[in-house]
Amino acid sequence: MAFDGMVLKSVVKELNILKNGKVNRIYEPSNNNIIFSIYAEGSTYALDIDVSANNYRINLTTHEKSNPYVAPNFCMLLRKYLIGARINKIYTNGLERIVFIEFECFNEMNDKITRTLVIELMGKYSNIILLNHENVILDALKRFDTNVINADERNIMPMRKYILPSSNKKDIETLSKENFMVICKSQNIHTLDLLLSSTFTGISKLFIQSALDFLKISNTVSDKNLEELYDYIFNILSSNNVVCKKYKNNYSIFIDNNEKESFQINFFLDDFYYEKMQEDLFKNYRNNLLKVINNTLDKITKKLDNINNKIEACKDMNKYKIYGELLIANIYRINTLNISDNFVELENYYDNNNIVSVPVNTDISTSQNAEKYFRKYNKLKNTLEVVNIQKKDAEKELNYLGSLIYELDNATDIDAINEIYNEISENILFNDNIKQNKNSNKNIKSSLSSQDNYMRLNLDGYTVLVGKNNRQNDYLTMKIANDNDYWFHTKDIHGSHVILRCSGDTPKMETIIKCAKLAAYYSKAKFSSNVPVDYTLKKYVKKPNGSQPGYVIYTNQKTVNVEPSSLI
Repeated sequence: MAFDGMVLKSVVKELNILKNGKVNRIYEPSNNNIIFSIYAEGSTYALDIDVSANNYRINLTTHEKSNPYVAPNFCMLLRKYLIGARINKIYTNGLERIVFIEFECFNEMNDKITRTLVIELMGKYSNIILLNHENVILDALKRFDTNVINADERNIMPMRKYILPSSNKKDIETLSKENFMVICKSQNIHTLDLLLSSTFTGISKLFIQSALDFLKISNTVSDKNLEELYDYIFNILSSNNVVCKKYKNNYSIFIDNNEKESFQINFFLDDFYYEKMQEDLFKNYRNNLLKVINNTLDKITKKLDNINNKIEACKDMNKYKIYGELLIANIYRINTLNISDNFVELENYYDNNNIVSVPVNTDISTSQNAEKYFRKYNKLKNTLEVVNIQKKDAEKELNYLGSLIYELDNATDIDAINEIYNEISENILFNDNIKQNKNSNKNIKSSLSSQDNYMRLNLDGYTVLVGKNNRQNDYLTMKIANDNDYWFHTKDIHGSHVILRCSGDTPKMETIIKCAKLAAYYSKAKFSSNVPVDYTLKKYVKKPNGSQPGYVIYTNQKTVNVEPSSLI
């Protein structure tokens, strides 16, 4: 945990710039997020309050967020009671992760009253609660009712008295150094980070670890270390030179006596959580799409297994044709032959007249038995023709799915993922899985796929184009490239289409090799060596009707083996 009481205290110290500020607008971009637009001291500030379980915080923000067309109920209530209100003060309850914002408002009778917004930042129990001037709850973002009407019970429901969360931890701000030392020595804990985080409110293990690194002292409990930590904590609380910095893949606060940038802590947190949100959004979006593709992959794989089983069953079809022909050839002597256990032994003139046992049904005639075998042969023959076509289609689909997985593995931002999503959402192959996963992507910001967002490079006086996904590959190859441009692609390996724009010129072999290296680099064989790359003129590249995005066939190609490289 990084956003502890120490960080919150420093954030609120910077937020006091909002004192006497007027609330202009209120938004609720998501279920756990409220943003206040506040005009203070000649500037407009956006106060971001997030009560999600993993990213709870309060800070000024400069990052825009999209808002729903219809404001949720709690947002409408906040607008009703707080639009036009002025902020009297912003404060915390000791080092508890609770912020109080006191507003000066007017009621229906135009009397001046006070309303208080309480922001509780406590992990999954984080909440935003609006109180009236009598400390009674008007409403909350997350309601909680124990169904027990008791003065000691903490119910977060309208018209209930607001009660602070209880805590067994001690407030270090109220303790002298001597009392602090006595309390610490009474605990049977031998590391400083665990001792202070489990004993005192608002102090996290991560903050203590950063303090130990800053002070260059060990994590062992001793009088000297405790005294240094106590002094350091109170220096942080009283200093105006506190800054927020990255620490152990997270962040913590430190004293920095150099001139501090205004709102450094607020805007550091704003950027930190924005980047974290973008990263989480990217991972979730990619994982959702990967799930869609893998579900389709499993479906096609099972389909292919079923096709292969049918092909295996068709292997004996010629045997049934031979049985039928042998029965017809011996139709006048069947009755004189040895028929036992529903078998008749006949000379197989396809196999040097070796004896073969042909199963027969003695309840029907020989010609009927032969006709039965011929029907079975014809059925299997027709089945084989159909399933062979189905197998080719299934293998093409598997190849296409493999190209999508390659694209997802190489996607670096949400826009790239979104282009893949737009591609598969238009493909009938994914209809069922897209519908099932539609809700998983409902909070993803959708943007139109840009076919023009391909890579453009200059090489030896020529322009080189590189597709980033199947749709861009199709666009470059079939729409942009001229017949006499050169087309490159890794041989039998998923990768980008690379176009060398020649304007009718014949490039040097050195340029051809460089383009081949690019094609190898932007392929699944990126980390391999001696990668085969096919190249040919674009006029020899065709896209079959109805084929999947990115799929082409080509002729007149030459192949070079190269080491993948993006350095041209």
